[in-house]
Parts: sequence; C-alpha cells; structure tokens
Amino acid sequence: MSEATTRGALRLRGRTLPWGARTYVMGIVNVSSDSFSGDGALDAEGALARALEQRDAGCDVIDIGAESTRPGHRPIDAATELARLLPVVDALRVVDQRPIVSIDTFKADVYRRAHAAGGDLLNSIWARATR
Repeated sequence: MSEATTRGALRLRGRTLPWGARTYVMGIVNVSSDSFSGDGALDAEGALARALEQRDAGCDVIDIGAESTRPGHRPIDAATELARLLPVVDALRVVDQRPIVSIDTFKADVYRRAHAAGGDLLNSIWARATR
C-alpha cells in the first residue's frame, strides 16, 4: 500500500484528494471589506467572480468567508454573516456543483445554513463553535 492509501483521503463531490500525494491549494474568497489581504468583495457577483477565478486557476478547494478575523476586526452577528455568505455559496452552486467549498466561520448556525446551501467543509480558526 502507498503512503497516500494508508493516510486516507478527502472524498467529496466525486473527487478524491489523497493525503500525502501532493500539496493541495485552497483559494480564498473574502466577502468582507476588512479582510487580511484587502481583496474582499461585499457583493455576491464580485465574490462569485473571485471564486471562479480561483477554480479556473486550479485550486482544489474554494474557501468562502464573510467575517474578518484579522487583528482588531469588528465581530459581526450571524445574520450579517449569512447575508454576505449565502448568496455567494448559492451563486457558485448554480454555476458549478463540482468545486469543494470550505466555509470559513466559527458560528455553528452559520455553518449549518452554509452547508445546506452547498458548503462542504468547515474552516474554523477558533476550533470551537458558538450557538
């Protein structure tokens, strides 16, 4: 057995990403005006365009986040986060069902709703969920 076989793999949306086979790339889509990188888009159309650019560039996973966690960020409530996040996830899934989509949130309710809309993975920097 190869190392990739014994280490397992991520299997989602008809794709298999075996651990240890290569480095996988996650494309970041910030739906926030105060992101670390300064490339955030507050409109679904701009964020969708960024997601499609990431997909077309060969990213293995598209990570969509709607709340900045940079130092000094201002927290937002779940309703605001969902209002930013869900239109992007919905629009991406209308255009393409294939990309693996990671949802960058630490709020359990936000992840549940985003998962129902087509998100596949949770990316939580806090390693805890709030209700």
